[in-house]
Amino acid sequence: MTTDPVHPEFWAHPAVILVPTDLTDIDRLMPFAIQQAKETGARLILLHVLTTTAVLPTDVPGMPYYDTAEVLEFADKTLLPWCEQAREQGVSCEALVREGNAAQQIAAAARQFQADRILLGTRSRSKLSKLLVGSVADQVLRSANIPVMTVGPEAHLPVDRGEELAILHATTLRETSRASAALACKIASDKKAKLYLLHVLPPQELAPKKSEVPDRADAAAIDEMRVLALRVMAHEIAASHSHAVEPLVVHGNPSIEILASAEQVHASLIVLTATHRSGLENLTRDRTVCRVLAHAHCPVLTLREEAAEAAEHDLLSDTDEELQQQRHMQ
Repeated sequence: MTTDPVHPEFWAHPAVILVPTDLTDIDRLMPFAIQQAKETGARLILLHVLTTTAVLPTDVPGMPYYDTAEVLEFADKTLLPWCEQAREQGVSCEALVREGNAAQQIAAAARQFQADRILLGTRSRSKLSKLLVGSVADQVLRSANIPVMTVGPEAHLPVDRGEELAILHATTLRETSRASAALACKIASDKKAKLYLLHVLPPQELAPKKSEVPDRADAAAIDEMRVLALRVMAHEIAASHSHAVEPLVVHGNPSIEILASAEQVHASLIVLTATHRSGLENLTRDRTVCRVLAHAHCPVLTLREEAAEAAEHDLLSDTDEELQQQRHMQ
């Protein structure tokens, strides 16, 4: 959603945070938005998009009408008090209301204000315990080239227990997950929080039986390689950012283990890379992402794999350009 060159360090210090809201989730989103703005010095842009698919009042029986002025007035009355509250806490904040396709308007606002982060709210079906993302949030998560922070229905601000803050980054160990790992490390460093780098291995009880594979030791060897790769990644990230990183390896269901680990370390933030294989083309069917977003007790920061690749490309391009300039000067 932004064409400017990006880097995890810039993403960790957003200058502009876009907060799209349907107005029903504003009370839940704003405490997180204000807290992040105070920590990073970011400017908040509250966005509500009017769509004709909303529930319409009725004038003549059976004949719905769309009173734009009335809806605008309601949106202003809902958003402006939050803007005032943010400003009272030293946060620059403004609200805008637009009409049209919600996902398109969010993308347009992100480009117009050069947003570095999007803060979204989600809902869940209590009976089915599944995430109801909705088409708008789904499109944003699929298309945003900047980090998207999701505040689920069970998320709450961290309670000050006098303990060190903790951030959990769940990684697949793919090369493109390094960008989100670096982002998580930078945020942890700024917050003076401990960073846990988590990788989930298949459940031990589901390990291949000896009769099913030529050599069961192969499966154990693969697990050992993954553990080693995680430790190497943790070491490299820690060395690059001068911040301690603790690797965690567990066996089990990814979503369950991510949530359990976050609870165990009292994580105030979960960072994930949305990979090509994660099903973001149809997010509502991706069990791991959905369950983490729906049940996490803290915000979840998601970075698309494509965005990470773009960031890596920008960094390599910038490095090549600097080298060429130095050679030219010589």
